[in-house]
Amino acid sequence: MEEVVEGQSGGRRARGGGGAARRAERTAVKQEFTRFITRNIPNFDVLTEEALQIIEHNAETVLEEIGVNFVENPAALQRWRDVGADVQGERVRIPRGLARKLCATAPAQFTQHARNPERNVEIGGKNLVLAPVYGPPFVRTASGGRRYATIADFRNFVKLGQMSKWVHHSGGTVCEPTDVAVNKRHLDMLHAHMTLSDKPYMGSVTERSRCVDSVEMSKILFGADFVDQNTVMTSLVNINSPLTFDPIMMDALEVYAAANQACIISPFIVGGAMAPVSVAGTLTQVLAEVLAGVAYSQMIRPGAPVIFGAFVTSIDMNSGAPTFGTPEAAQITLGAGQLARRLGLPYRSAGAFCGSKLPDAQAAYETANSLNIGLLSGVNFMLHACGWLEGGLVSSYEKYVMDADQLGILHRLAAGIDMSENGQGMDAIREVGPGGHYLGCAHTQANFKSAFWKTDLLDYKPFETWEEEGARDTVALAARRVEKMLGDYQPPALDPAVGEALAEYVAKKKAAEPDAFM
Repeated sequence: MEEVVEGQSGGRRARGGGGAARRAERTAVKQEFTRFITRNIPNFDVLTEEALQIIEHNAETVLEEIGVNFVENPAALQRWRDVGADVQGERVRIPRGLARKLCATAPAQFTQHARNPERNVEIGGKNLVLAPVYGPPFVRTASGGRRYATIADFRNFVKLGQMSKWVHHSGGTVCEPTDVAVNKRHLDMLHAHMTLSDKPYMGSVTERSRCVDSVEMSKILFGADFVDQNTVMTSLVNINSPLTFDPIMMDALEVYAAANQACIISPFIVGGAMAPVSVAGTLTQVLAEVLAGVAYSQMIRPGAPVIFGAFVTSIDMNSGAPTFGTPEAAQITLGAGQLARRLGLPYRSAGAFCGSKLPDAQAAYETANSLNIGLLSGVNFMLHACGWLEGGLVSSYEKYVMDADQLGILHRLAAGIDMSENGQGMDAIREVGPGGHYLGCAHTQANFKSAFWKTDLLDYKPFETWEEEGARDTVALAARRVEKMLGDYQPPALDPAVGEALAEYVAKKKAAEPDAFM
């Protein structure tokens, strides 16, 4: 687990000598970050070889006999005709094996570049990249309760992401800024990611011109030639399950694939409503939809980076509300990981999912279940890894930092067990012998700073100390940490000319059309 500490300026801090340097070291604002996770532990395979073959066969049957709809998209229908699919109206039936053959050109792993090269992430293989919550129209704070999100909230969440040690990616729509016009808010959101963070980010997908703006702003940030040859964005393309590809999402896929920018091809499934209630049936539909979506991306540009997505929840059959952290969702997440690896594609799933209205015990249980299953299932890109509340309707400030703290545990678990000579600890066992204790032995003294994962949030103090300090629960501790992180935030350095060009682009685009809130 590689860890880097930076000072306020965003550059590496030089070593200093003497008491003044040590005092400066203690009082300086520290911004710590970790590289993306590379697993040294095995994935958990829940499906047998026979089960995998059955699901793959059934998915091909769905594509061949039932088909998928590409609605309001004549160009997509013609592309499918050109490769040999049977197109009747808007229904596309794909001959057995054709989609899988087309998927073969998609890369198994790719680099998403950040404007700070030290923040680059590798998506695929044994790697796991953690990104924050995406999409909620509401925010919640401990002091202010639940309300509609604003662009100020959006910027705050980007700052929290930049300051969060274990979060590798700035994300996309970390909340929906409802105080900015719908047709213009993507400009402000992208500008925030590009200027307030130097981690990788996601592009807009809500309309074709907004995807184009995402590409053009990225060219300003990175340079046009660099963007043409490298991936600097990962964007979310949801399939309208069951078996329907709508024109808005296909516009996004077409723009980004043509520009060599990555897309997460992700069925959006609430089991029992948008897919069968059975685990195997849902996995069959997920695979069929992903095969069709990835194949289409490769028809646009062979070799375009894509991610096999699986956003799957179950449903409460009494209320109809989605449920999270359930065993069925875990089985689907695990099984989809196996299917993705057999296709040779990076895998997106899991997150800090919960249905709770507050960052309480229900939220913690459901979130922990989902995060741990994501680690074990071989997820390569985990969207919603922190901040998710109320079934995805709310971005919570306190839950963001609570979740981000727990992501450190995923880093430590993924590292596996140290079996080096130091890890074996035989010198310590020999030194202490029967009846002694290890607190003062040489091995403990040499390793105590890094031996155990350390929370930046939770309270392990004695009861008396905890009570004297105000008997604060986890939400209160999290609220205090949010305040400190935002107070300590320092923007990462950005070339002034690039900053001016981005601001000019945003201003010009905003002035070009009237505000629209629909």
